[in-house]
Amino acid sequence: MGKFLVILLLGCTLVAGVGAWYLQVYGFYDRLPEQTSVRLTPLAATGAQDFPVSNYRGIDSDSSPIRFRACFDIDVNPAQFTPYTDATPLVAPGWFDCFDAGALTEALAEGRAQAVMGVANIRYGIDRVVVLKDGRGYSWQQINPCGTAHFDGDPVPPGCPSPPDR
Repeated sequence: MGKFLVILLLGCTLVAGVGAWYLQVYGFYDRLPEQTSVRLTPLAATGAQDFPVSNYRGIDSDSSPIRFRACFDIDVNPAQFTPYTDATPLVAPGWFDCFDAGALTEALAEGRAQAVMGVANIRYGIDRVVVLKDGRGYSWQQINPCGTAHFDGDPVPPGCPSPPDR
């Protein structure tokens, strides 16, 4: 009887582990439809504007505002956009092979790519960041300083928009 219970416990653990892995890597992501433009914030602009792209691939999830990732071809000069400081490419699932966070981090550090503001506060405390490199664009959403303070329950820094009611 003891062997049966151990095998049953191990089997349940294996099924739960595989289920959790599947949901984390595949289950909550949706592929986004092809898009013909992305929003970027030009220097001295009051907000983001549409710019044409091709070969768009994107994923997103309703389970978290920072699961968005996209890759696309874009023909723009990075110098015409608002720079994004502290850009930290977030890892994408392995099956979304056009987005390599490690390579993007390295390209940013070496100056071979430029991070620009896509859309500030696309959701409160979340910015859409775009990295431009050799005619390609890579986009993700990351928590900004206003969001970090707000989500931690701290007062938001000066210059932040008013947080939404919880």
